[in-house]
Amino acid sequence: MDNKDLQERIREGLLSFPVTPFDGDDNFAPKPFAAHLEWLSDYPVAGLIVAGGTGELFSLTPAEVVAVVKTAKASQPGQPIIAGCGYGTKMACEMAQAIEAAGGDGILLLPHYLIGAPQDGIADRIRAVCKSTKMAVIAYNRGQARVTADTLEALAEECPNLIGFKDGTGDIDTVRRVTLRMGDRLSYIGGMPTHELFAQAYRGAGMPTYSSAVFNFVPATALEFHRAFTSGDDATCERLLTEFYYPFAKIRDRKTGYAVSAIKAGVKLRGFETGPVRAPLTDLTGEEVEMMQALIDGRS
Repeated sequence: MDNKDLQERIREGLLSFPVTPFDGDDNFAPKPFAAHLEWLSDYPVAGLIVAGGTGELFSLTPAEVVAVVKTAKASQPGQPIIAGCGYGTKMACEMAQAIEAAGGDGILLLPHYLIGAPQDGIADRIRAVCKSTKMAVIAYNRGQARVTADTLEALAEECPNLIGFKDGTGDIDTVRRVTLRMGDRLSYIGGMPTHELFAQAYRGAGMPTYSSAVFNFVPATALEFHRAFTSGDDATCERLLTEFYYPFAKIRDRKTGYAVSAIKAGVKLRGFETGPVRAPLTDLTGEEVEMMQALIDGRS
C-alpha cells in the first residue's frame, strides 16, 4: 500500500493489535494466528499492527517477526500490515528491510534497548530506520525513546516516509505540542495500554484514534467504543468504560505485564490456541481467568 494511502487510512480508523500465538514447543504458531485473524476480519479496522507490544515483539526473534508478517499478509491480503520493529539501530534497520521484503506495508518503531539517550541520538536512530526502508514508519513515543515536537518536525522534513506518531507516555503536554506543531503532516495514534481508558483525554489533545488490544477478544465492544468516541458520544463511552473497560483494567492491574497476558487469556477464552506468554511475562492465574470469562460473557 502506498505510504500516503496508509497514512490517510489510519488517520481516524481503529487499529488492531493482534497477539502472537506459540505452540507447545514455544515456536510461533502460524495456523492459530491465521485463524484468529480470520475471525477478526468480520470486524472492520484500518489495519493490523502485528508483532507489536501486544504481539510480544520484545520476546520474538527477527525471523519470527518476518514469519508473523508473512502469515498476516497471506491470511489478510487486503488488510494493511504494519509490523513492530525495534532494538538497536542496526538491528532495527535490518528488521525493517526484512519486513518490507516479506510484504509489510509499514513499521511501528518501538524503543531501542536498555540505554537512555539524548534527543539527537534518538533522532539519529529514527532517521536511520526511515532511510533504510521505503515503507511507512510510525514513531512510537514511549520508554527511553521519547521525542519532542522539535525532533519530530526536523525528522518529518528529512524523512517523507515518517507518517505517524504514536504515544504511549501519557504526557498530554507533549502530545498537544506535537499535534499543534505538525498538523496534518503526521497521523496520530493513541498507544497507552488499554487506550480506551485515555481516549477521550487524548482526543482533546488532538489524537483522533488509537490502537485497541481488547479488539483481540471483544471486537464488537471495541468497535462500539470507537464509533462512540469518533462521533463524540461520550455517554456511550462512559457506559462501556463502566461496564467493561474499568473491570478489565482491574484484572490487568493485578500484576505487571498483564496488559499483554490478559489479552492473550481473552483470546484463548474465545476458543483460539494462543499458547502461554513468553518469559519474563507470566500468565493469569486460574482465578483471574475465571474473572476474564465472567467479563467476556455476553459480549461479542
